[in-house]
Amino acid sequence: MTVVHLSGRLICADARDASIVAEHLPAHLALTRAEPGCLSFEVTPTADPLVWTVEERFDGEPSFRAHRSRAAESPWGRATAHLARDYTTTGLPA
Repeated sequence: MTVVHLSGRLICADARDASIVAEHLPAHLALTRAEPGCLSFEVTPTADPLVWTVEERFDGEPSFRAHRSRAAESPWGRATAHLARDYTTTGLPA
């Protein structure tokens, strides 16, 4: 299977959005890292307090798609749906 790699930035509009990320991120990290097929999952702050870098690796398209579905329906997904995301994904069919 082809590894799926997502790389990019999660961008908050203001300090309120950043506090939402900080509140929900620990559970999101733990749940994602426990998912079948998750090879690595990192969301780390940058020098800009409103921006986080995101690096995800999954063992294939099925596990990546399952993660996306689970995350969208989670407290994290609902609380952060409005945030800007600047991601590049490789390993998915064109």
